[in-house]
Amino acid sequence: MVAIKLPDGAIMNMESGVNGFDIANKISPNLAKAALAVTVNGKTQDLSTPITTDAAVTIITNRDKEGLHIIRHSCSHVMAQAVKELWNDVQVTIGPAIENGFYYDFARKEPFTTDDFAKIEAKMREIIKRDEKLERIVMPRNEAIKYFKDMGEHYKAEIIEDLPEDEVISLYRQGSFTDLCRGPHVPSTGKIGDAFKLMKVAGAYWRGDASKEMLQRIYATAWANKKDLDEYLKMLEEAEKRDHRKLGKEMDLFHFEPEYAPGAVFWHDKGYKIYRKLIEYMRRRQENNGYIEISTPRIMDRCLWETSGHWDKYGAHNYSGKTEDEKMFCVKPMNCPGGLLVYKQGVKSYRDLPLRMAEFGMVNRYEASGSLMGLMRVREFTQDDAHIFCTPEQMEEECVKTIKLILDIYKDFGFENVKIYLSTRPDSIYRIGSDEIWDMSEKALANALEHNGYAYEINPGEGAFYGPKLEFILKDAIGREWQCGTVQMDMNLPQRFDISYIGEDGEKHQPVMLHRALFGSIERFLGILIENHAGKLPLWLSPEQVVVCPVTNVFDDYAKEVAQVLHNAGLYAKTDLRNEKITYKIREHSVAKIPVIAVVGAKEKENGTVTIRRIGSDKQEVVKLDEFIKAMSTEAQMPSQNR
Repeated sequence: MVAIKLPDGAIMNMESGVNGFDIANKISPNLAKAALAVTVNGKTQDLSTPITTDAAVTIITNRDKEGLHIIRHSCSHVMAQAVKELWNDVQVTIGPAIENGFYYDFARKEPFTTDDFAKIEAKMREIIKRDEKLERIVMPRNEAIKYFKDMGEHYKAEIIEDLPEDEVISLYRQGSFTDLCRGPHVPSTGKIGDAFKLMKVAGAYWRGDASKEMLQRIYATAWANKKDLDEYLKMLEEAEKRDHRKLGKEMDLFHFEPEYAPGAVFWHDKGYKIYRKLIEYMRRRQENNGYIEISTPRIMDRCLWETSGHWDKYGAHNYSGKTEDEKMFCVKPMNCPGGLLVYKQGVKSYRDLPLRMAEFGMVNRYEASGSLMGLMRVREFTQDDAHIFCTPEQMEEECVKTIKLILDIYKDFGFENVKIYLSTRPDSIYRIGSDEIWDMSEKALANALEHNGYAYEINPGEGAFYGPKLEFILKDAIGREWQCGTVQMDMNLPQRFDISYIGEDGEKHQPVMLHRALFGSIERFLGILIENHAGKLPLWLSPEQVVVCPVTNVFDDYAKEVAQVLHNAGLYAKTDLRNEKITYKIREHSVAKIPVIAVVGAKEKENGTVTIRRIGSDKQEVVKLDEFIKAMSTEAQMPSQNR
């Protein structure tokens, strides 16, 4: 007998060799019908896998995050089977589940097009309707290699050939289709449902290696039900309208030159005004919270990043070169070494700590060209970076202050719904420092959250190589999530750079270093803001706040007068004196996302008023000029002026 412990704490004693099907049936026929897989002592496995020891067991359904992942992975197998049944000369390669769906890479001489999607989807629905059982098969390595070669699936055979000689290989069979896979999977194709859709086709190198052959990748999305699928497709439609690259062009904010400077932003006047305003806002918030600001060189000796460990971990992503005197220099990929060198100037006392040192540092990192995406993923960007040096006794309090500052800043930009992840130590080969240091660092971050009532989730193994971190995830107006700010606890780089402070005992001690970014990068945060507001930025952040439009050229002088008064009040105001119809002007300025359009004509000039129209509204309001100026000045004030 084995003792099966359920999530509610109940214990069921069952025969050894019992499986997830049996347990689900024992609990409830409805649960058995909905079951997709089972978690046994924290490990997810097929429902049919025998359980031979006492275990904590959870039945997974499509309501669970893991269940949705399994549906997507199983759906990728169904897509591969459908393609093989339609074109038997195609070779299948890999097809993982990804965020919001899955993809599968195929080797085929004739390229797929979106015109093929309807045919593939119809075949997938046919396979799902067959309700074919997914059966796990285990083979010795060499037998599995021969099996796939005999099938003509040479890519699968190559994957297995790279595995150790004694590796046992698992395959999954559904009907006439067999795929190499670790699993787990749904018990049968009928469990997948029909809430899926093929999305796009793209090229992809075999194993991500540009020297290898180009494959064809079909992307798809899959969900637990049609309602979730429809909501996702509507979100994508809305996201396309909000695309910051499209809006950036319409609003004349920035552009890119992929041929001359891939992944770098060319800021136009209006875009650079927003960029500067974000820095001005952050600079004020930091000064009011006890930060000093520094600036360090963009090009420094490579040895600094060798000392920090960044070169060993990320050297391939750095821009570097050798000068005539044979010295190796690096365009800085992060600001940490510069901050450490500033700290080392002069002797520091415990009375000097905490020392909060901010820097708007421009950094460069080589990202693969295929991963670049407007402002969201670039090769050159500005971090709103800071390094806080404190005593071990101060580190939890500094974490709390930083968390509060980050969340307060996000509220100023309209982001109330913020998730926090605690990313813990990566595998030992990917990190530096002792387990003792990691234990202390992770505990300090967890305590800062728990002692102050902040809900968080663990993100195992995703910490920085030098320390654990907190990640702050924003949810935008259409439900998308964006990772922005971070707080990283670091007891390793202070040791590597041999920095210290004089304690109360007169002896040298090593400070703790907190790495902190609030926006993350100015560029990315600006892109998020543009999409969150669909280009209709709040007045204080807008690069053009008011445009004054005379009904006819007879009233140009009054329009100029109004614009000048607005300008004198510190607002970004301009006139549109073109000989065009007022309806044309209003439409054009609405597309450019100017927040307020002030129309002036005979009545307005006579009464000292303006007729205003807000972006996104058809309503008009007539107000006295002095009242208008006062209202605009108040609305245009930067939030959190004194915090």
